Amino acid sequence: MNWTQQIDLYCERTDPGFWAEPLNAASNAAFLLAALYTFVIWRRDGGRDGASLYLICNVAVIGVGSFLFHTLASRWSMLADVLPITALIYAYFGIAMRRFFGLDWPVVVMTLFLFGAASWGGEVILRPLLGGSAGYAPALVAMAGVGTLLAFVSHAAARYLILATAVFALSLASRMADNPVCASLPIGTHYVWHVLNAVTLTILILAAIRCREKGQPC
Repeated sequence: MNWTQQIDLYCERTDPGFWAEPLNAASNAAFLLAALYTFVIWRRDGGRDGASLYLICNVAVIGVGSFLFHTLASRWSMLADVLPITALIYAYFGIAMRRFFGLDWPVVVMTLFLFGAASWGGEVILRPLLGGSAGYAPALVAMAGVGTLLAFVSHAAARYLILATAVFALSLASRMADNPVCASLPIGTHYVWHVLNAVTLTILILAAIRCREKGQPC
């Protein structure tokens, strides 16, 4: 496999140049701002929560990886984009199971395996309908499910998860709209996906920082 092979996936890219996707590239600054903002909140909270710090660092890495992909547009830079996102999805799911539901670690590991299997199956089923966005649909369903369960047990983190679900739904819609609107909107809508994802991750990390203890108002 040629790891330097050019990839053209988004409406904004019309040539192989480094700055062929200016909005898609620049909008990754939203992830760095999200990481900076949540880091400040983390420090104000005492700076002792290692799990939340990992999530914050992961968000910064997502911003860098996505910037590389939308400038270099190669196979290896696509991995730099996708792998940190995947890592954050599974890390947050595990943290939510442990922190919000109080599950023991063996049960957390089991739920992660089940989530992974369901995500793979869901992506395969939904790919004909959602295309390249199918891989993110399981994360949306999981977020909505966790938020609903937390609301059912009156957990204070529920409002964060439900709000994050709503923002991420809009974010996913903007990702899916990028190519269909290309003829009438040459800049596309993928940059909106970046900005709304940064907002989604900010909300999720705030939940992780502020809602560590069951029954704690946050």
